[in-house]
Amino acid sequence: MEGLSSIRLNTPKRWYVIYTRPRWEKKVDELLKLQGINSYCPLKRVRHKWADRMKDVELPLFNSYVFVYIDPREELKVRATLGVMNFVYYMGRPAQVRDVVIEEIRKCIDAFPDVEVVDLQQLEVGDRVKIKEGLMNNKEGQVIKLRQKSVMVVIDSLNCVLLTDVNIEDLELIN
Repeated sequence: MEGLSSIRLNTPKRWYVIYTRPRWEKKVDELLKLQGINSYCPLKRVRHKWADRMKDVELPLFNSYVFVYIDPREELKVRATLGVMNFVYYMGRPAQVRDVVIEEIRKCIDAFPDVEVVDLQQLEVGDRVKIKEGLMNNKEGQVIKLRQKSVMVVIDSLNCVLLTDVNIEDLELIN
């Protein structure tokens, strides 16, 4: 297994993705920061309902993933951190993330604090979805066709059938 250590030691810092234990993202982020490692765990704001109250909570945007901005000398420190399972690998090397991608994630969360990641593989034709943005906000419908970045949805709550293309980011899967 090839790690960051095999890369030249005078390599500048870069963003990498680490895989954490389930539900340890915020804790790992905190532990890394306590060690002086620059880490980023994107959080989304979610309203949770308990039997006796409603409360806004912050949950990780990406389950089991945290980003770290390190040079190769810090690799072992990251790996040894409680809750870190491993680096995410791409083509046999730890996956690097461009600075611009991290900045785009930050901007997106600032603009839309309740943003949600919807994996295309999670949606299937026939799924019930709720639209989160735009003119059809809060309308529910059924997925009838999947495209690369949009979904064709039948909106059936308008006393007629309305077909519309909706960006994947604007949908929430209904169980």
